[in-house]
Amino acid sequence: MGLWENFVCEALGGQDGSSQQKAAEERKQIEEMKHNILTQVLTQEARARLNTLMIGKPEKGQIVENMLIQMARSGQLMEKLDEQQLISILEKVSKQMQKTSTVKFDRRRAALDDSDEDL
Repeated sequence: MGLWENFVCEALGGQDGSSQQKAAEERKQIEEMKHNILTQVLTQEARARLNTLMIGKPEKGQIVENMLIQMARSGQLMEKLDEQQLISILEKVSKQMQKTSTVKFDRRRAALDDSDEDL
């Protein structure tokens, strides 16, 4: 790379092309490792269900994926999980996520909106 390309890369991202390429390679290796682990611990039907979840609800899919990888690494999964076992894990995660999500209602704003109608 020439002087100008180095300057542009530093100004835009602070990284030159080789470190961006290294980061991309590392991300690819991590994805391959995740794929290999999930292939080892899930049946094809369970893997298909997880992939479907990743399309519909990516945040929830990432949580379940990370949980399965952690369980596999810690030795909690002795055999492949089938679809029904994955569904029970998904139900547990759904219950936990419902408990953590809350809706906040701002009464002051609603009260101000009502008073405008009197004019």
